[in-house]
Amino acid sequence: MCTAYKVRVYPTPEQAAALNRTFGCVRLVWNTVLAWRHARYHAEGVKTSYAQTDRYLTELKRDGDHDFLYEVSSVPLQQALRHQYTAFVNFFAGRARYPRFKSRHGRQSATYTRSAFRWRDGRLFLAKMDGPVEFVWSWPDVDPAAIDPTMVTVSRDPDDRWYASFAVETETEPESLPATGGQVGIDLGVSDFAVLSTGEKIPNPRHLERKAKNLARYQRRMARKQRGSANRAKAKAKVARAHTKVADARADFLHKTSTRLVRDHDVIAIEDLNAKGMVRNRKLARVISDCGWGEFRRQLEYKTAKYGRHLIVIDRWYPSSKTYSTCGHLLAGLSLGTRMWQCPSCGARHDRDVNAAKNILAAGRAVPACGADVSPQGSSLRRSAVKQEAQPVRAGIPRL
Repeated sequence: MCTAYKVRVYPTPEQAAALNRTFGCVRLVWNTVLAWRHARYHAEGVKTSYAQTDRYLTELKRDGDHDFLYEVSSVPLQQALRHQYTAFVNFFAGRARYPRFKSRHGRQSATYTRSAFRWRDGRLFLAKMDGPVEFVWSWPDVDPAAIDPTMVTVSRDPDDRWYASFAVETETEPESLPATGGQVGIDLGVSDFAVLSTGEKIPNPRHLERKAKNLARYQRRMARKQRGSANRAKAKAKVARAHTKVADARADFLHKTSTRLVRDHDVIAIEDLNAKGMVRNRKLARVISDCGWGEFRRQLEYKTAKYGRHLIVIDRWYPSSKTYSTCGHLLAGLSLGTRMWQCPSCGARHDRDVNAAKNILAAGRAVPACGADVSPQGSSLRRSAVKQEAQPVRAGIPRL
């Protein structure tokens, strides 16, 4: 089992300068090799292996124009080549998009393996750097001197905050929480972030919308500054800090919500939403992106696996909103603006989202019994980006 610990880092001015040089060299190697790989593929029609990029890096260092690459550790440069090779493997496998060039204006990072750092009594020593790098440990129940990191990634965000991530391999089994017997279905939305099958509605905090005016004001101030000036750099830092506050608030909300759900329920059923397709709707793109549905699902996946819970993902085409959870009546159509509807069969009136959450839980319970395929691999990403309400009923859906 691999665990990562991310901490705040406070480098000295000399260490910050050395790390910034390392970031620049990593960025240069990534962009140069990516351009060479791209040109080679279009000229010769062949793919490039990691060994070939390694030899190309050696030639790049010896050409006389890149002697400054010897001033930094070679390990982060080699790791950049490994990350790029992995990015192309994921691209050709259809798991990721084409690798892009790195920019100096975004997040900067450098990865060190065991041969480029030392870990002594909970202190970090990086290669070609005098003295330890100071950081703040945030886990009181874990002794930093007792861990043995296998990899360290040092990064700097656009708001000039420094971080270090320690990858630690442990042989201990995942800790299991005591069973609660609770089961819940979750229907994600925009007006309410999540509606549970129990009837509870978790409001959408809308972090970006609440800070939109401040962000717009900071961006207008930055736009009025002359490019390349010190005042523009200061204004740009304020914009970055404002965006960081929004991101931190969103991450805090998602972590607290997912942790509470995992602690209180043994089985969690959610729907497989095509968030990338849904953000193509220009009217809802910013609101949907602000919700963080993908990150919420990622947190549920690793937290349920860590604490011995069970997460079930329902197929995105399952008509959860058009099916009445009590009598099983299926509507022919249901517009997105209809929040309450009355069942034509039994005459009951109910909330659209609560009903959908109940159906999602029922479908999740039916999976072990009927062996239905609820994995997201069974869905087609080339279909319409509209939510599953507009799709026809598929065969094999368990009757509720």
